[in-house]
Amino acid sequence: MITFIVNFDLPESVTLDEARERSQDTAPKYRSVPGLIRKHYLFSQAPHKSGGAYRFETREQAKALFNSEWLERIRQTYGSELTLTYFESPVVVGNVAGKIIS
Repeated sequence: MITFIVNFDLPESVTLDEARERSQDTAPKYRSVPGLIRKHYLFSQAPHKSGGAYRFETREQAKALFNSEWLERIRQTYGSELTLTYFESPVVVGNVAGKIIS
């Protein structure tokens, strides 16, 4: 499994409530992304950043979503460059399912 973290600076004027509203508006778009297991929307008041943590079955599936068109849309929407990091996820503790997955 692959965990992918994206983050970017937000305008100082964006509040947690506004970030939540934007996230709720875009969340349905991710329901049918091939290989996407889970997405967490992220928000930090200080430093003022936003982003997401994504879990995919494979790196190829993650790269298919995070193509140049997707990256440019985020840049245009938030006026910020993105930081992208891929991590292998060799072990996952799934407390809800009661499993450790490796």
